[in-house]
Amino acid sequence: MNQRTGKGLSFARRMYAPRAIGTGLGFFCVLIGIFPLQPAGWVWALLFAHGFVWPHLAYQLARRSGEPFRTEQRNLVFDGFAGGCWAGVMGLNPLPSVIILSMIAMDKIAAGGWHMLFKTLAAQAAGIALGLWLYEPPLFPATTQAQMLACLPILLIYPMAIGLICYQVTVQLGKHKRALARLSQTDALTGLSNHGAWKALLLSEFERCQAGGGGNCLALIDVDHFKQVNDRYGHLVGDKILRVISATLSLHLRKRDPAARYGGDEFCVMLPETTAAQAREVLERLRLAVEAFRDPALPELALSLSIGVAPYEPHMDNAEAWLHAADMALYGAKHAGRNCIMLAPATPQPA
Repeated sequence: MNQRTGKGLSFARRMYAPRAIGTGLGFFCVLIGIFPLQPAGWVWALLFAHGFVWPHLAYQLARRSGEPFRTEQRNLVFDGFAGGCWAGVMGLNPLPSVIILSMIAMDKIAAGGWHMLFKTLAAQAAGIALGLWLYEPPLFPATTQAQMLACLPILLIYPMAIGLICYQVTVQLGKHKRALARLSQTDALTGLSNHGAWKALLLSEFERCQAGGGGNCLALIDVDHFKQVNDRYGHLVGDKILRVISATLSLHLRKRDPAARYGGDEFCVMLPETTAAQAREVLERLRLAVEAFRDPALPELALSLSIGVAPYEPHMDNAEAWLHAADMALYGAKHAGRNCIMLAPATPQPA
């Protein structure tokens, strides 16, 4: 099923309930409106079919169509035409006609905006003309008390049903919006936060530390000789390794320690309210776990991490300075032979 078809089916399902409610309630409104005219049996049969058969038929037409969205749009226009026909058959009895036509227009503008409203109004006008021409009822008959009472259910229930459906759509759109927001901040390969989300977190943590939020350590992690792994085993194996590293990060870090894929084979970890010694202990467990990893399909493949750690220091001017300190510590770990953890040296504060 392509995206266009899926969208059309969703639209048809969304319109199914209000159509069924509207035509079901409208049946009684029209019934009491045309009863004094003593219509023929085929009119009653047509009214019953429109009230209780048409909603299910319309949904099936859209569901089985190769273009369900377009088919459902045609169904919406037919709703307007049919409503106009019944208003014409009633001789434009003021109250039931206005209620039926306005309720139809209300859900059509909710479904398709002004464009659908104008098409519906045109269809209603054509339906009214056809109803008046075929049945030739007396125009604008007085609305009886019974007809007023018959109009109350659709006047009360239908707007509430439309409101409930709109609320459900709003809730669903809210869920989709939150899901898209999460996706925009997530690295597709590893499931960790991506570069953009990490930079926002880094700035937030830096500002928190500046405000006296406690100790905090920033770690940059690099997979040793990752380019050689890609060159020797291929990028599929390289991607698998990155997923293994991300899973190991999630497993061995504390829940309060957010991690992200910074780019390529580099990862970032924030360790809030943590001293340099505590950070080293946490990251050492991570380093040992990666070092001990073996892939049964590639027993000769060995992995290791180089890690640079920079505690927050009050004299740092900005978040970039903090990140630079962690980057220099990572460079030191690589220069020291890799597969190790290097702490950024404490920088003397200016006098």
